[in-house]
Amino acid sequence: MFIAGKVQGVYFRQNTRIVANRHKVTGWVQNLRDGRVEAVLEGNEMDVSEVIEWFYAGPPKAIVDDVQIKYEVYIGEFQGFKVNY
Repeated sequence: MFIAGKVQGVYFRQNTRIVANRHKVTGWVQNLRDGRVEAVLEGNEMDVSEVIEWFYAGPPKAIVDDVQIKYEVYIGEFQGFKVNY
C-alpha cells in the first residue's frame, strides 16, 4: 500500500513498526523518492485492518492525504516487521 501526504520526516516508518508489532502484523515499510511511504503487511484480517486504520491518521506530525490499498493473498512470507532504509 502507498501512503501520501506529509509522511516523511515525521517518524511514520518507525511508528508503523510499533503499531504493526502491537497488532502482530508482519511485513515492511519504506520511504519512496516521490515522498510517499510504501508498506506491505501480513497478518490476520482484523489485525491488518487496525494498522490500515492507523495509516489514515499516522503519527502526530503526519498529514495523510491518501492511502492506496492493494490486497493480495496471505502467504506468510515475513517473520517480523522491519523498516527499510
